[in-house]
Amino acid sequence: MSTYEVTRNAVIPAPAADIFPLVNSFHAWTKWSPWESVDPAMERSYSGSESGVGAKYAWSGNRKAGSGTMEIVESTEPGGIKIRLEFTKPFKAVNPTSFTFGPSGSGRRSPGQ
Repeated sequence: MSTYEVTRNAVIPAPAADIFPLVNSFHAWTKWSPWESVDPAMERSYSGSESGVGAKYAWSGNRKAGSGTMEIVESTEPGGIKIRLEFTKPFKAVNPTSFTFGPSGSGRRSPGQ
């Protein structure tokens, strides 16, 4: 199986201190993640820590949403968050994911992969 990397960048007109908590808690992801609206009937569960290292999230949805789990494995406020993302359906895969927050002009640059 081949390895590849995907990187995305966005400039968010807000301080890192305002953005960080929205990514550091899976409970807040429904406010901003485009994947949260793929299946309005998607089932979600949360476990572990409320936020930061040890926070866990599981979902199960339609064919487009699939199912899987995420766990925050590293959290360094306000600079970055690393997540272990595991898909179980429609395919099995483990994707290390990271969010890094750094200055970019008058906003924050948030590259995630």
